[in-house]
Amino acid sequence: MENYNPLLRGISSKKFITIGEIMLRLTPPNYEKIRMASSFEASYGGSEANIALALANLGIDSTFFSVVPNNSLGKSAVRWLRSNDVHCTPMILATPQEVPTHRLGTYYLETGYGIRASKVTYDRKHSAITEYDYSKVDLDALLDGFDWLHLSGITPALGENCRNLIMDCLKVAQEKGLTISFDGNFRSALWSWEDARDYCTQCLPYINVLFGIEPYHLWKDENDHSKGDWKDGVPLQPSYERQDEIFQRFIERYPNITCIARHVRYAHSGSENSLKAFMWYEGHTFESKLFTFNILDRVGGGDAFASGLIYAMMNNYKPMDMVNFAVASSAIKHTMHGDANITDDVNTIRNLMNMNYDIKR
Repeated sequence: MENYNPLLRGISSKKFITIGEIMLRLTPPNYEKIRMASSFEASYGGSEANIALALANLGIDSTFFSVVPNNSLGKSAVRWLRSNDVHCTPMILATPQEVPTHRLGTYYLETGYGIRASKVTYDRKHSAITEYDYSKVDLDALLDGFDWLHLSGITPALGENCRNLIMDCLKVAQEKGLTISFDGNFRSALWSWEDARDYCTQCLPYINVLFGIEPYHLWKDENDHSKGDWKDGVPLQPSYERQDEIFQRFIERYPNITCIARHVRYAHSGSENSLKAFMWYEGHTFESKLFTFNILDRVGGGDAFASGLIYAMMNNYKPMDMVNFAVASSAIKHTMHGDANITDDVNTIRNLMNMNYDIKR
């Protein structure tokens, strides 16, 4: 009898892989500030890992590739992923000879409350993923058999070897015919705005599904940058017409992009936000419903949006259902502790998507 995991029960038979850093997350309990904390709640997170975990919980065959130190922290991170049905076979548990600093990246989260916003402090310099020699990795073998590759702008921000890894993965994945999604995910603590724009713009010719409209150059005139970028002056909460125009400019420049989506946040306070999204797909721009909610944990909301859209696309949802499912996935993540959307019942998200809040029994 053929062995299989009964929890990977998604409608889609497609296989998903993502590549990035997984970190230890330390959070003071009860909305405390770090300077007041006498204890920390430990969990694991990272943008790409969050997406792999969310999709696995929804039943997608999901794999994560990273490098972690071969010690208790690295092994614990792998166990956490595996406990959520993420395949970790390609992950590398590196030795001190391979990664001299031999450490797992860490970040500290002060969870906001009311008018006080959340705050992240990174401690990830010289983590294992930044020190590994990726010339030893057979990328063709790593990506073989997969249908979808997801990457983000966080990993290349970690160092030159990571930048080379992501660019090489894009090229190999395109050659192998994978669907490639990419989230720019700018982190000012890791690199400058201009460095991020320069690098992420080089990624655009390889991308099929794009999350967000920054950090990328979209020059009005490639030969005369003084004429500005089409995105100059676009507000954080743009009108439908303004967003549609920007989407069209991307598609004109990069016809390989088949879908662009971005969520728009309205922060009423540190504890109450609203979300909606815009998505360009099959020649049209769609605008989602607006969801308003109280926040338990905001970190990972963008990753939940991305995982929701990837799931909806893999399962051939209609366009309006795709964008509403993605926003509902993000909204429901805000009600959970930790980085990732631990939702293993698709109907929970679909009920929220339809704004059905009744008790289920």
